[in-house]
Amino acid sequence: MGPRAAPLLPLLLALLGRPDPGRAEGCDLQPVTAEPPITLSYATSTVPRGCVSSGSVGTSHEVHILSIEWSKASAFPLKVSVTPRAGGCTRSAVLVLLCARCSATVTSPCPDLLIRTDARLSPGTTAALDPGLPMATGEGQLLAWAQDVYGGITSYSELRDPRWVQVRLGEDASSPPECIPQERFDAMLHLETEVFFHGVKGCSRGDTQSTRAAHIVRLQPEPSFPITEVNLSLSCPERAMSNQILILQSQANLTWSLSVNNCHIQFLVSGNYKIAPISSLLLPGELLPDTERGLVAKAFEKNYSIIASYSAIPASTRISLEIQEHEAVRRAPATPTPPAPTANSLPHVLLLMLQPWKCTDETMEIVIARSHLEPIKDVVNITLRDISCQAEKNATHFMLKTPLNHCGTSLEGKGHANNELILNLAKGAALRSVRVAFQCKIPRELFLRLFPTAAFEVPQTELEVNKEAFVQASMRWEDHPADLQLKECWLAAPGREPVLLMQGGEARGAGVAVLEGPPSSHGRKVWRFRFTYTVPEGGRVPFSATLKCKAGLQNTTIFEKVLEVTVKDGWRPPNNRGLGLAAVLGITFGAFLIGALLTAGLWYIYSHTRPITKLQPVSSTAPASESSSTNHSIGSTQSTPCSTSSMA
Repeated sequence: MGPRAAPLLPLLLALLGRPDPGRAEGCDLQPVTAEPPITLSYATSTVPRGCVSSGSVGTSHEVHILSIEWSKASAFPLKVSVTPRAGGCTRSAVLVLLCARCSATVTSPCPDLLIRTDARLSPGTTAALDPGLPMATGEGQLLAWAQDVYGGITSYSELRDPRWVQVRLGEDASSPPECIPQERFDAMLHLETEVFFHGVKGCSRGDTQSTRAAHIVRLQPEPSFPITEVNLSLSCPERAMSNQILILQSQANLTWSLSVNNCHIQFLVSGNYKIAPISSLLLPGELLPDTERGLVAKAFEKNYSIIASYSAIPASTRISLEIQEHEAVRRAPATPTPPAPTANSLPHVLLLMLQPWKCTDETMEIVIARSHLEPIKDVVNITLRDISCQAEKNATHFMLKTPLNHCGTSLEGKGHANNELILNLAKGAALRSVRVAFQCKIPRELFLRLFPTAAFEVPQTELEVNKEAFVQASMRWEDHPADLQLKECWLAAPGREPVLLMQGGEARGAGVAVLEGPPSSHGRKVWRFRFTYTVPEGGRVPFSATLKCKAGLQNTTIFEKVLEVTVKDGWRPPNNRGLGLAAVLGITFGAFLIGALLTAGLWYIYSHTRPITKLQPVSSTAPASESSSTNHSIGSTQSTPCSTSSMA
């Protein structure tokens, strides 16, 4: 096997839809120590350590303690809000905020809230400050001090790298009498926070020159915290990006609701997803690997050779992600939901989400459901870069299919076709055009087509007996297309031995001939041959057959393609299976039986419905003369009532 054949097995596995972890070789994810390319935060109520107790019930205050730790100095002020439960501010409360070397803003609608803290409070703080915080050196000392001063503790929460914290006032008499901190404590009843994620990893292939980068967010499931929907807020730098992809991996039954601001980025999502500011229409995702190496391999399969960020975070219902530029001055991410895309950016966002393009090695196909375009009002028509290539439209879809080298398509990108979708929008009496550039991935696989004529124009899946059929096998291999070989082709039918048609680029068997194919172009290689399918005299014509071809490098088979065809006998109508002896005998006997029963029925009806004729008596002696016969006739006439009346 030649030196170039080694990396082909991972490519084959990727084509079968199972990203091979081996494809992640050469990209060892490492923590990002420099300025990270993203700012990621997520909402949670699970704290590293915490506890609740009923010790403050019956005292003059409920007491909530927050102990804040930072992985590194925070550039953002901490926002803390203290809110009452239903019923309002019915009890005095104390917030103990331990946050050395940080600035914080504490707000609350409760006028009786007291704050004890070592943080620098901003002018926006609305609560009263009680400066009597001791120099506690540890968790135990802090809890002991609060117990001594206030007689009880309502809640204690240790937080790392919070962006904001919401404390809910209220006590629960059923809580334990003492507050004993526990690891990974669920503080849902009294606290919610959004924390920054600082465990971002990244890597890139050592030999890559590409700038195409992937951001991966993996949502780790937590059985104790089942969720069905995630709201992700995404914002990007002002300078548009079109060479990045965001991969969102989660359980398949999860729905992602995406709020996108100023982002021209592609998405790969597991489960269903929707663009919340644009439409509530759910778009189907795809099944993604659930391992770190599998997700990296998936990004490489999509031709993104830089893993700009990889983040594995706990299950959360709200995630905020801001993609940064490496040179950009970091700004505090906006906490509110980003504004909806503008009229100019909306087509880009929507089409990059839908990705309605699909390529083979020789065609490009665009299919867009008109319902998906509802957020973009008044779409009159859609074309490619060459405006003569216009999509057909019906009541439900826009559709366009074109050869890969037509309509202004560029094949300069390795393994991709580049073009533009041009949406013509009606704006009053004028038309406005919106251009959306896109890349269509060309699958690296073997394609197999059957044609009825040597023109190789319209493929079909019907093979006629005793008639020439024309086969084309093709594949794109940008690296070394000249090294590709058509290894072998077989035709197999049920109940018959497989027939070898081609082997090593040469014809095998009677009626097979190699044809000259078109020259290689843009790494695409084409093989053509013809054959005639015959059935031995007296043999039964099968109703289907399988055409199978293999292609590869040198002596190694890499790709295989199977084409199912139906077999047509030219001497009889298609799909006419004929009648067996049993069927003929059954039909004959049935016809005889029906005829016999019909005859018997008619005879029965005739014999029971015909009239009964009265027979005249016959004299034993011959009449004497003609007159006597005449007299008898007259006498008979006179005995009738009419005759009697006439004589009278």
